[in-house]
Amino acid sequence: MAEREVDRSVSQTVKAQLALRDQLLSGSLRPGERISELQAVETTGASRTPVRMALVRLEEEGLLEAIPSGGFMVKAFSERDISDSIELRGTLEGLAARFAAERGVSARELEPLKECLAAIDELLRQVPISVDAFSSYVTLNARFHALLTELSRSPPLIRQIDRASSLPFASPSGFVMAQSALPEAQQILIIGQEHHRVVIDAIENREGARAEAVMREHARLAVRNLRLALRNRTHLDLLPALALIKSATD
Repeated sequence: MAEREVDRSVSQTVKAQLALRDQLLSGSLRPGERISELQAVETTGASRTPVRMALVRLEEEGLLEAIPSGGFMVKAFSERDISDSIELRGTLEGLAARFAAERGVSARELEPLKECLAAIDELLRQVPISVDAFSSYVTLNARFHALLTELSRSPPLIRQIDRASSLPFASPSGFVMAQSALPEAQQILIIGQEHHRVVIDAIENREGARAEAVMREHARLAVRNLRLALRNRTHLDLLPALALIKSATD
């Protein structure tokens, strides 16, 4: 009975955390806005204990900031905060690619990445690329990065990459939807896809330094996406969470 109660509490905490995160990233809560425990209970429908835990977890994720007088405040992010988080992810993914290349990967293990590559190639044949195709790209790109990480065969490194990717806006596809309305959109995806192709080649040929360098450069492309998205906020509906980020000119 006690074990079932614990499981139920954990489940409610996760649901409350997801609901509150969705409110934050959908733009319905603004930077600097205060969130009280009672307010969170009302908006999520969860009880106070799971909500309290959910708020603490969102603070740990970096989306909320604790207020000394009690409660939490929606955090605003600087452009540097986000670019540093992306750079951190790129450094770790570069290490994963190097491990994969140096430790050796079979043709069978590389097959799922090549299938991912082919599926992305198919999307990029669309001119112009539709918003639906961008949405499909997000899924395929996330899969590619996850598969690449697994090839490192390093559980400690995989855990750190998961943690880095969960930092606000640091995931591999964090700004893809925001860039879909930009004139440079297709070119950026083509460059990113070429990075994917080169890192697979480097791993196949056991070129660790090359594989690592490519993935670090790949993360810098995401930083470029960030800057483009912040300079062109006319399509904020595609990524409402951009409202949480202050550009360098703000």
